[in-house]
Amino acid sequence: MVSFDKLQMLTFSVLILIIVAESHRKVLVEDNGRELERLLNYVNRPAIKSFQTELGDILDCIDINKQLAFDHPMLRTHSVQLRPTNTSKWAINRNNSKNGGSVPFGQDGIRCPLGTVVVKRTTYEDVIQAHRLKSMGSKYSRYVSSKGNNIDLTGYHFAVGEFKYDNYGGKANLSIWEPEVSPTQISSASMLVATGNYEHFQSIRAGWIVYQWLNKNHSRLFTYWTADGFIKTGCFNTLCPGFVQVSTKIPLGYLFNQVSTYGGKQYEIKISIFQDSKTGDWWLVVFDENVGYWPKSLFTEDGLVHGASLISYGGEVYSPVKEKSPHMGSGHFPIEGYLRAAYVNGIEVADEIDGKLSKPPISTVNPLSTTPNCYKAETKSDSKVPYDAIFYGGPGGCTL
Repeated sequence: MVSFDKLQMLTFSVLILIIVAESHRKVLVEDNGRELERLLNYVNRPAIKSFQTELGDILDCIDINKQLAFDHPMLRTHSVQLRPTNTSKWAINRNNSKNGGSVPFGQDGIRCPLGTVVVKRTTYEDVIQAHRLKSMGSKYSRYVSSKGNNIDLTGYHFAVGEFKYDNYGGKANLSIWEPEVSPTQISSASMLVATGNYEHFQSIRAGWIVYQWLNKNHSRLFTYWTADGFIKTGCFNTLCPGFVQVSTKIPLGYLFNQVSTYGGKQYEIKISIFQDSKTGDWWLVVFDENVGYWPKSLFTEDGLVHGASLISYGGEVYSPVKEKSPHMGSGHFPIEGYLRAAYVNGIEVADEIDGKLSKPPISTVNPLSTTPNCYKAETKSDSKVPYDAIFYGGPGGCTL
């Protein structure tokens, strides 16, 4: 059994290995495959049953009590919560967009046995993206903490709307896109809840992400969390202990089989991230399915234990220096509006711990773009989109 501290060192060693291999093509990852294999063998728990999807993903049904989450030192005696205690207020789906279609989850023939949960098997590509996402999250947290002063954002670009008020989570619909990216780039959109500054920055993020897998671009469900500004903690999906999976239908990393098209049908992912009023755990709900939660014990008293102070919605991209940055969202600026630009709508916020939801005035959401010549964010009312919306995105092409 690999300890939690050793897992952190192992993960760090593998990421350094990947960085070296990417910057020096003569260094082959295969030569050091043992460390990577050890990490993957540890992260991927023994499956009671497995399925392979048409696009090559392997979905494992694992014992709910033997998932990686419980290797975290704060969770070794944790009892699984199968559902939030204040489900009713969050289960009422009042923010369905009449213009955006929901993406159906599930694969024919995939049914996990009782007492198990479904988890996407972690791959080499997932480990690479974990490093890039940690860097992206670290850049954003430092940018927010310093109010944008003296932060090197080389290669990282954000176009978001920020709600900077005390809260206990929220709901939103994010239009799903599948922008083209190179093997070294990522493009994503998400909702983030956060609080704190610098090393006390704590956040939970969920949305869709596109990176190359098997030489193809695919949009996938993803999450990322940290409890210390990405210094020691920071985890992509289920690559490290922390997130407790309870769903037998929706695994983190799941591939969306329907995405929006420019000028055509719009598809959305409906996401809720909220704090349970009794347990203090932070739940992830996707399409009204309780996917899982981040236990309260992962966070601190001066952090997400007592709610959040920021919710951010919108897009992020990463691209290496000197390589033109990829599309964000649809690849078109917000000015083009519905059917052509990416959006977030149906925004609701829990401003009390009891989970009661309210719709904040769009004027309380502040647009932010770090490179407005390539990507923009705007808040506006569009009669074609139910509720006020954040439109974001752009064609990219930045080389800084």
